Amino acid sequence: MPWQEMPCRQQADGSSHTSKLHVWSLIGNAAISGLDASFLISACHVNQQRIRLGLMELLNLEAAMSISKAINTQEAPVKEKHARRIILGTHHEKGAFTFWSYAIGLPLPSSAILSWKFCHVLHKVLRDGHLNVLQDCQRYRSNIRETGELWGHLHDRYGQLVNIYTKLLLTKISFHLKHPEFPPSLEVTDEVLEKAAGTDVNNIFQLTVEMFDYLDCELKLAESVFRQLNTAMAVSQMSAVQCRLAPLIQVVQDCSHLYHYAVKLMFKLHSCLPADTLQGHRDRFHEQFRSLKNFFNRASDMLYFKRLIQIPRLPENPPNFLRASALAEHVKPVVVIPEEAPEDEEPENLIEISTAQPVEQPVVCDIFEQTFGPPNGIRDDRDLQIENLKKEIDLLRGELEKIKLEAQRYITQLKAQINSLEAEVEEQRKQKQKALVDNEQLRDELERLQKAKLESSKNRSLCLEAEKKASATELRYTKLKEKHNELINTHAELLRKNADTAKQLTVTQQSQEEVARVKEQLTFQMEQVKRESEMKLEDQSLQVEQVKRDLEAKTEELAQLQQSLSQSKQVGSDLNSQLEALQAEKDALRKSVSEKECELISAKGLIQEKELLLSQEVDRRAKELQELQGKLTDKKSQEQALQQKLLDDQFNILQGTVKEAENIIQDAVAKVDDPLHIRCTSSPDYLISRAQAALQSVGTVEGGHSRYLANMTDVSGLVGALAQFAHLTADTIVNGSATSHLAPTDPADKLTETCRDCGRRSLAYLDKLKDKQSLRQADPADVRKTLQELLQLGQELRPKSLDIRQEELGDMVDKEMASTSAAIEDAVRRIEEMMNQARIASSGVKLEVNERILISCTDLMKAIRLLVLTSTHLQKEIAESGRGAATTQEFYAKNSRWTEGLISASKAVGWGATQLVESADRVVLHTGKYEELIVCSHEIAASTAQLVAASKVKADKNSGNLSKLQECSRTVNEMAANVVASTKSGQEQVEDRDTMDFSGMSLIKLKKEEMESQVKVLELEKTLENERLRLGELRRQHYALAGICTENVDTGKPAVARKPGSLKKPPVAQKPAHPRQGPEEEDGGVYQAQLVNF
Repeated sequence: MPWQEMPCRQQADGSSHTSKLHVWSLIGNAAISGLDASFLISACHVNQQRIRLGLMELLNLEAAMSISKAINTQEAPVKEKHARRIILGTHHEKGAFTFWSYAIGLPLPSSAILSWKFCHVLHKVLRDGHLNVLQDCQRYRSNIRETGELWGHLHDRYGQLVNIYTKLLLTKISFHLKHPEFPPSLEVTDEVLEKAAGTDVNNIFQLTVEMFDYLDCELKLAESVFRQLNTAMAVSQMSAVQCRLAPLIQVVQDCSHLYHYAVKLMFKLHSCLPADTLQGHRDRFHEQFRSLKNFFNRASDMLYFKRLIQIPRLPENPPNFLRASALAEHVKPVVVIPEEAPEDEEPENLIEISTAQPVEQPVVCDIFEQTFGPPNGIRDDRDLQIENLKKEIDLLRGELEKIKLEAQRYITQLKAQINSLEAEVEEQRKQKQKALVDNEQLRDELERLQKAKLESSKNRSLCLEAEKKASATELRYTKLKEKHNELINTHAELLRKNADTAKQLTVTQQSQEEVARVKEQLTFQMEQVKRESEMKLEDQSLQVEQVKRDLEAKTEELAQLQQSLSQSKQVGSDLNSQLEALQAEKDALRKSVSEKECELISAKGLIQEKELLLSQEVDRRAKELQELQGKLTDKKSQEQALQQKLLDDQFNILQGTVKEAENIIQDAVAKVDDPLHIRCTSSPDYLISRAQAALQSVGTVEGGHSRYLANMTDVSGLVGALAQFAHLTADTIVNGSATSHLAPTDPADKLTETCRDCGRRSLAYLDKLKDKQSLRQADPADVRKTLQELLQLGQELRPKSLDIRQEELGDMVDKEMASTSAAIEDAVRRIEEMMNQARIASSGVKLEVNERILISCTDLMKAIRLLVLTSTHLQKEIAESGRGAATTQEFYAKNSRWTEGLISASKAVGWGATQLVESADRVVLHTGKYEELIVCSHEIAASTAQLVAASKVKADKNSGNLSKLQECSRTVNEMAANVVASTKSGQEQVEDRDTMDFSGMSLIKLKKEEMESQVKVLELEKTLENERLRLGELRRQHYALAGICTENVDTGKPAVARKPGSLKKPPVAQKPAHPRQGPEEEDGGVYQAQLVNF
């Protein structure tokens, strides 16, 4: 076979030893074949070059995989193994070109977590990577700054941290570029620090300020992270918290060096400059010292840092720079990173199928097939499948590279467009600012010209020119503003396109991952097919060897037969041949015996080795067992300590709750004797509700107490029950004291004393909970007893007149509506009787007046009767539509407040009709006043308005009965107005009016009459004022009585109506005027506004 047809390829495994063996074997084969060895060596150099390129490509792929695994959107810390591989990659290529080539394509604007982890990895690369990483990062400062500014404008928790972190990274890059003697890891000796500071005071001063700025950025990041953790009440073992805490390890390392260098430079500055000049430096250093000490202390207490880094302890006080000898007392803080345990790495494909060169079958297989042909004379179909799969892999690889290049080119074009548009927007913004400044200047000039115009008319032309300039500038500013808006819209559109491109790139990456998975499956199938073909080849070679052995055996048998035939002819030589055969057999037996002895010796050696290994394994297992037992003992002791700590913490929480409960109850007991609390009042019903709630809380406390005694590691139930018990008991004591202010003397004293006793017993019960010995004997029975006494006293103080149950409300409504209708019918009948009597007893003008008044009263009664009937129908409709599956009585009981208003309005209408009839009777008999009729008419109008309002509350707005009721209400108002008008006109006709003839009086008599008239006017005005005050007091008392029913409804019980037989005037609808509070009422307490209960 020609040498040129032999493949000179090698699997790219990075093994130089294997490649050398392969080269020398090829050279030997070439020498045997008589080929040119120099040509073979040159071909192998090409092979080594390909291997080197393959290794570089593998390293790049490994770096890309590490970057993609380290920088992702999962809220978890960056794994150290991925970061370590990225750092090793920078040392291998002596720079960060590969890192930035992959990092620049990450969709940082799409995820704040992705940007945060990018900053973390970049920080680690800067600290531990190659020295040339700093120069490579300088080229991408704008990308880092843009990422920070983008997330700084968004209200995102990680976004704010990313903004601060990017500022820190930019400060770090700038500092180390300006001072190359300080590596990014900040690890230099004191001699290098002295050399960098120099002897110039200005250089030392500037370097110290830059160190302070550097340290400020580090501390600001740490404070921001801890501030977010305080807000979220996070635990350091959660992955989301560790994601935020992980970068602080690098911050601790930087801060320890920066603190040491700052101390050194501060002492050096104080040796060169006076102390007063450096006061600002000392204040800034002291503030940073406190922040750094707080940061180190908080980080040392977290479990997450304890296993990853040993944080140094700073001294209690900062160094005294005014004392030069204090430098000798300064101890450099040293950060120790413990030895890392080997991580359980997941299996990774370090060589991806998408980039590895296709590996051909071994040369032996090709030579065998070319010599003997394919097995069975037929080429296997799996070889064709392998070739097709190789072709498909090559095609997919080419398409993938094309997609990558196109996406990268598209992203680059979009970024260039965005940068150009941002530059254009910045230019327009500057022009806009300049135009605004010019506009302001022109406006100022215009104002000055206008002032000068008042002084002289010579400057008018200048004012006109300035105005023209101002208008032109305004026009220019408007155009610039429009252009600016267009640019903003264009910029927003490009940003949206950029986001779409990023999404497309993400989809492309997903397709790349899918292609990689398909390639892995194909590779696995190829390897399986290769193994099967190798197995077949081995079977065939074994069969050929078996055929050869059989052929040799047959040849030997044939030779033996020929020899036996010749020996049969020669009898004499037969004995010799037998002797020789016996001798050969003896030699074979000796040889087999020696072989068996060798095998026995080797077996004994193996047995001894196995016994030795077994003894070593037993010893190792015994040591491991002892270590595990020791660890188990330590774990048990730690568990016991933690259990005891948990019990102590739970008891401390209970003590804090008990202390707070004591303060609450003591404050309530103090209010009982507080003079300012005398003006506060409460109702017995509210006291009853508070006492019932407090009794329920006592039961809850007993349950929580029993659960705590059963399981003392969980005090949450008892703590919550104690908090509720303290608040409800204190509320009961305060309301009991407030209720006693309105109660009679003896019940008030008893109620006050019971409140004090309740406070004392509650405090005694809480005091028992403070001691672990008396905790189990604590019993709130005494507290329950005093609360029951308060409940009994509240029930005794309730008004006895309000005794109608909720079950009677439904019957009360029907009864009141029926009694109102009956009262109106009786009023109509009595008015007719009065009209007949008036026609008999009077005549003339009086008869005309009485008939007109009685007719108007009759019309009013008829209108009221129609309104009551319509209200009855509407009330039944409301009850039928609102009760659902419940009964009418249950509906009225459920809506007790509305029912009370309806009953009150019905009573008011009936009472007004009765009073109107009585007043008309007295007017007809000349024993009453016309004003009584007017007042009764107004009262009836108000009562009917109350009835309509009470019915309208629950009625459907589209109800026909509601429309009829409103129409009847308007009719009643018109009839009441007619009664008032007829009454006033009749009063004017009946009353005698004198002609007031003063012609016969003298001057003195007229003066005397005038004085008497003035006295009478003053008396009448005084009487009017007194009556108005009396009317106000009556209305106030009326509202107060109505408020008692409202208060009963608010405390959970229905407002109780009076007994049906009572004809006492019920609460009627008046204008909702609240009584004016005096100064003592406004200062003494808060009074609840009481309205009519409908």
